[in-house]
Amino acid sequence: MIQNIQSAADLAPAYDLVVVGAGPAGLSAAIEASTHGLAVLLVDENESPGGQIYRSVDRASDGDLARMGPDYAAGRMLIERFRGADLNYARRATVWSVGPADEETGDGAHALEVGISLGGIARPIAAHRAILATGALERPFPFPGWTMPGVMAAGAAQILMKSSGLVPSGRTILAGTGPLLYLLASQLLRAGVSVIAVVDTTPAGNWRSALPHLLGFAASPYALKGLKLLLDVHRRTRVIRGVTALEAVGSGQFSALRVHRGDKSLHIEGDLLLLHQGIAPNLNLALAAGCDYVWDERLAAFRPAVDIRGASSVPGVSIAGDAAGIVGAVASAHQGELAGLTAALDLDRIGQGAYEQRRNELTRRLARAFRGRTFIEHRFRPGKTFRVPEDDGTIVCRCEEITAGKLRKVAALGVPGPNQMKAFTRCGMGPCQGRLCGLTAVELLAQCRGVAPGEVGYYRLRPPIKPVTLGELAALPHTEAAIVAAAGFVERTADDTQHAIHGSRQ
Repeated sequence: MIQNIQSAADLAPAYDLVVVGAGPAGLSAAIEASTHGLAVLLVDENESPGGQIYRSVDRASDGDLARMGPDYAAGRMLIERFRGADLNYARRATVWSVGPADEETGDGAHALEVGISLGGIARPIAAHRAILATGALERPFPFPGWTMPGVMAAGAAQILMKSSGLVPSGRTILAGTGPLLYLLASQLLRAGVSVIAVVDTTPAGNWRSALPHLLGFAASPYALKGLKLLLDVHRRTRVIRGVTALEAVGSGQFSALRVHRGDKSLHIEGDLLLLHQGIAPNLNLALAAGCDYVWDERLAAFRPAVDIRGASSVPGVSIAGDAAGIVGAVASAHQGELAGLTAALDLDRIGQGAYEQRRNELTRRLARAFRGRTFIEHRFRPGKTFRVPEDDGTIVCRCEEITAGKLRKVAALGVPGPNQMKAFTRCGMGPCQGRLCGLTAVELLAQCRGVAPGEVGYYRLRPPIKPVTLGELAALPHTEAAIVAAAGFVERTADDTQHAIHGSRQ
């Protein structure tokens, strides 16, 4: 049965496996590994398991399930399996570092150290293996007015709806691209929200690159679900396609969206604007752990470099689900299972023959789950003009209020990468640590230099990747070296001295 950890003081000093994130990938990895006898710790920041896709599904009413759709309701089966697993679960906990420990374990396997904060206490936990299932982040969507009150991310609206049952009360406009945009529109409409328009910024030219993959998409489960979703939204609200530019306007508060379609423009009044133009892997913890990464042109985003089993370049660290590349909930769950299974093999908890049989089964399931993804990636790839703002007055870094014009001026000085740009402008130094500006800053700098984003690289991230309070730091166990560094000496009792003398005579 699940062992709920309430405080970092209750954590064991070491686990076979630490899984970070309780979405489809993390839950599945933890369940799979626990069935093979591994001592598993699952750590998640949220109040309940499920991640973003299955957020609060275990507490949802029948009305909530009907409004959110069958894909959301499917998460209940995964949560039920998780509740019956033999593992440790730390909710409302923050993992702020993952990296190699100072020494190797006795069996020669690389030991990891995981920094965890829970209940106001921080602890370094030893682990043989770690699986990062940190999911994805909504892609930055910078255009004039996107930071004003009354404009928010579509994902934030979905969180409020799933976790608290809160929905917008005024005239609501959705703008952007990607399946989630239409899914949220459908969910809001079923909840009785006044969605007055869905403004689709998907580039018309995307069809050319997506068309060769149409057959695979038509044979996938995505096709029928997607068609039903589009018909539902078109039937119930206004959909505006072919949009080439946006501007949110208002006097201190959003009041209207200016929509440009080539030479023509529209003025749509509203009370709330929800933005979404796809998602990108959440890289921060993986990069802070030292994992290699690559630029994925199809995703227009960076992703960690992992093999088919999810293994990263750092020994003992695997990455599964959308954190490794956007794959969807079903494929994320299978990737999590494969990563959990591989951890069991690496720690000699399963034989090679049984491993290969289970691996082949999961590989077949993954192939089915991937069917249609290539079409979706090409079809809904966000346009460059919406990824990199043309207006110099547009804010790129919300935390430090750095504009595109400021970044272009710094780029003209010849800075080679985003880390040097950060030093000049503080872009990426705010509380979000680049989560809301990183991709935009990198692509803007690459555009100014005339090179690919992969050549520019991403921010250099170091632990802690999340804020750690002074109280939590003070609660960390202190090594003798740390005590000597701070106080200059280690105060010893008579018992300590006698123990040291006795030990030296052995």
